[in-house]
Order: sequence, then structure tokens, then C-alpha cells
Amino acid sequence: MKKYLLLIFLMCFVYNLQSQVLIALLLGDKLNTGKVEFGLDGGLNYSSISGLESNNFSQTYNLGFYFDIKMKEQWFLNTGVAVKSTLGAGKLTDADLSYLGATNWGIGDGDYTQKMSAFLVPVLAKYKFKNHMHVEAGPQFGWIYKSWIEYDYEDDNDNSILIKENNIDMVNWFDMGVAGGVGYRFLKGLGWTVGLRYYYGFTNVYKNKSGTNNSSLFLKLNIPFGVSDEKKEEIKNMKTHLKEKKTEKKAAKKKIREEKKNSN
Repeated sequence: MKKYLLLIFLMCFVYNLQSQVLIALLLGDKLNTGKVEFGLDGGLNYSSISGLESNNFSQTYNLGFYFDIKMKEQWFLNTGVAVKSTLGAGKLTDADLSYLGATNWGIGDGDYTQKMSAFLVPVLAKYKFKNHMHVEAGPQFGWIYKSWIEYDYEDDNDNSILIKENNIDMVNWFDMGVAGGVGYRFLKGLGWTVGLRYYYGFTNVYKNKSGTNNSSLFLKLNIPFGVSDEKKEEIKNMKTHLKEKKTEKKAAKKKIREEKKNSN
């Protein structure tokens, strides 16, 4: 009975979280003010788990939303939720499978991968430089709600076969660690942001198995959704300024060509 209640709770939580993301996207203009910026956070994730024989990364994607909350002149609080994120480790060895009590299927010649679906919540202090670069650091919290080991191989007819074995019972649901990163914002600090963030977990991934910690390298792209009227005016002025500079450069080049032509 408790398992059914927990399942219902998790389903409601995920549905509610996804609904909040949709509502947030639709109300981007309302969420963005002079001191708060809201947007989409996505990219690639290269993750591994210490304590395993394999040191290979598992490559997946992550998707969520972020908030940048202005604290002081150049200091911000960066937070949000990665609602689609997968942690894990790639190319597990036979020793890893034995260590984790997983099945070695003994068929084909494929790869075993540990994967864990998680909600990730960073709470980072961000400092924005005047050259539109930024640095960030702080804790990150995670809730692992799904975990499995998958075996991907091709049969004799070159058909791709994927076998999944659930191992959520041996995984600690709570994950916590520290994250830090750098990034750059285009359009003179008013456009999209690209960044690199590294995370290292302090908690053990597996129950009763010390030294098994998550680590991830995130290649990130932040896209603001909706902006305040003040930001809209800044972006408009910046685009006008860049357009004028481009026109001036063309005019200068044309003038130089004409002067060279007349001198000849």
C-alpha cells in the first residue's frame, strides 16, 4: 500500500513540475523583471561515477529552467530545476557488474551503462563581469527517482537490442555536492548564454558502497524567455547600435575603394 501511495505521489509531483515549466514558459514576460531573469536551461551532460572500474562518461542531454536573481550590482543568485537530466557511467566492466550485482547477459558484444534520472537544483552565487563573462559556484541538490543498467548490443542480423535492468533499490535517492562554472553572454550581455559547469557529489550513489560519487560536466545553453520592458529597450537599442556600426563600416570601406580608384 505504501508503495502505491509513493508512486501516486511521485506521478503527481512530476506532472505538477512539468505543468509549472509550461506555465513558466507561457508567462515568461511576467516572471522577468528588472531583478529576476527566467529562461530555458539545456545542453549536454557527461557524467561518471567514482569507485567503479570504468572511468568512461555517459553522454546524455539535460533540459530545465533557470532563474537569475540580482542580489547586488554584479552578484546574482542562480537557481532553477533540471527536470530532464540523467546521471550515470558508461561502458561498465565485468567487475563493475559484479560489484553492482547486475546481470551479465553474456550475449552479443555491446556496452553496459548505468543511468539515473534525476531532478537537479543548483543554488549558485554568480558574478557577472563587465566583459559579459561570468563565474559561478555553490551547492547543488538532486533527487534520483529512476535508476537502471542498460545493455546495448546488435544481434546477428545487425538489429539494435536494448535490455534494461532496474536497480533503483540499491541507489540513494538524495544527491548533494558542489558545482562551479564559467560562461559568456552574447549580444553585449543581453542575448543567449553559453557555459561550462562541473559538478561533484559528496553523497554515495549506491547504498552501503562508499566512495561512489557522481560527477558531471555540463555544456550549457541558457535562453531567456520574455524580458522586462527595460531589457526590451536595451536589446532594441543594442541592435540599432550594431546595425549603425555595420552601416558605418560599409560606408568607410566604400569610401576607401573610391579614393583608391580616383588616385589611380
